[in-house]
Amino acid sequence: MDAFGTVIKFFQDCGMFIYPSLLIMALGLAIAVERFVFITKSRSENRRQWDRILPMLQGGKLKEVYSATAKSDVAIGMIVHNGLSRLQSTRRREDIDAAMEEGMMEIVPRLERRTHYIATFANVITLVGLLGTISGLIHAFTAVAQVNPAEKAELLSASISVAMNNTFFALTVAIPFLLIHSYLSAQTTEIVDSLEAAKISFLNLVQRLTADGKPAGEARESN
Repeated sequence: MDAFGTVIKFFQDCGMFIYPSLLIMALGLAIAVERFVFITKSRSENRRQWDRILPMLQGGKLKEVYSATAKSDVAIGMIVHNGLSRLQSTRRREDIDAAMEEGMMEIVPRLERRTHYIATFANVITLVGLLGTISGLIHAFTAVAQVNPAEKAELLSASISVAMNNTFFALTVAIPFLLIHSYLSAQTTEIVDSLEAAKISFLNLVQRLTADGKPAGEARESN
């Protein structure tokens, strides 16, 4: 039997519980791919925009930064724009920090959205696989009770092998799901940490500029 035929027979032997397992696997993979693309894109865009606006901030060109981030949908651009908007009315570091933190509270949930479902699916598919195995074992023992004693050992062995297919498939999916969840969570944490670091750098630069006499309302001219 070729590999394709072996796979087909494997799924046929799993019984009805393989169908919810396949559905869970499909949903988990779709979420994993979508989150991977979103997080990778976010990290790249944040790095690119920060590399563009940091020299302007260091040069005290707050008007240019305000204009560059006015319509930005990139996380770091939105946070910096919030800070510059608050800088128009106050120089207090705490007030500017609070405004930027509001932006963080809006952005972080976007980064973390749906990622936790992958770990949930890993746990659920394991339980579904176990349920399929238990169901198969119940049918196996029920069947061997009604056959010739000479055939019991062979039938029981085959039935147990079929029942274990559910757990095997479930664990084959659940283990990668847990690894994917850990990877995506680590990448999300890395992005959040980079945003926090950028926020602190921005606050330090603004504090230095205002200490040197830059007017708090400089960004107003760009409105």
